[in-house]
Amino acid sequence: WESMSPNGGSMPEGRIKQLVEENFGDLDTFRKRFTDEALSHFGSGWVWLVLDGPKLRILSTGNADSPVGTHMVPLMTLDVWEHAYYIDYRNERARYVDTFLDKLVNWKFAAANLRGIENRKAA
Repeated sequence: WESMSPNGGSMPEGRIKQLVEENFGDLDTFRKRFTDEALSHFGSGWVWLVLDGPKLRILSTGNADSPVGTHMVPLMTLDVWEHAYYIDYRNERARYVDTFLDKLVNWKFAAANLRGIENRKAA
């Protein structure tokens, strides 16, 4: 749940911002691709921002599956199980995703995960 923060929704900074721009062009393109992935995911699951080798990638997993245990490293995630948003948003998954990206996404958590990975590789 650390992918969300009551003080979230800010812009990414530092290395995570650099990688978002290198891999997606800009934050708006990242946001569109993340949203598209969340809205096109059928059923329950998760949308992830992962480090896949040297690159950032957005992917979704179904049910309780995750990229943990693969070569990819999760940096942050969004729960797209209906129970995560139905009480507040009913069937408006798009509004839920927008709220996550506008007000909740914890870029500091994603950046800390990235720093941890890069520090381990440098050691």
